[in-house]
Amino acid sequence: MSEFWLYFNIGLKHVLDINAYDHVLFLIALMVPYAFKDWTKVLILVSLFTLGHTLALLISVYGVVQIQASLVEFLIPITILITAVFHLFTAGKSSKNESITFVAVVTLFFGIIHGLGFSNYFKTILPGNATDKLLPLLEFAVGIEAAQVIVVLVVLILSYIVQTFFRFSKRDWALVMSAFIIGVVLPMLIESEIWNR
Repeated sequence: MSEFWLYFNIGLKHVLDINAYDHVLFLIALMVPYAFKDWTKVLILVSLFTLGHTLALLISVYGVVQIQASLVEFLIPITILITAVFHLFTAGKSSKNESITFVAVVTLFFGIIHGLGFSNYFKTILPGNATDKLLPLLEFAVGIEAAQVIVVLVVLILSYIVQTFFRFSKRDWALVMSAFIIGVVLPMLIESEIWNR
């Protein structure tokens, strides 16, 4: 049980680490158009992101895929930028007829990219042979999911407060938050190591 808490806490801290805010930034970008009433969509998207993250760790830990760290570190802010720009241009548009399929597939793919960003570190903390790696990986994934639920709840509560008490429209909230995220992500892309090749 203590081993479960060890990997659970690593997953929790991976998302909630203030110095590695890219994960939280992506979740904020993803949640911008949603409210508590959209809880099924929110749960699906967050779980798909975790699934993608876990799949990436699996294929990396078992040596199926090896990707250069600098490339992944460049792709992560791109996933955040794409998500924020998408919500910037779709802000205020009715999502009642909108299929979640496109956003779900993109979220799963972006989860894979984010997972690859953590895979090198994760490989160094995993014990022993291949069969010993599966359970810690799943425990880590549970920690990731718990942290993501915390972040999503905070974003949804903040969204509710801003829209209810400060009379922001849903569209204005999406526009302001998407623009803020774009403003934070652009310097990450400009300062990326990939440009120093």
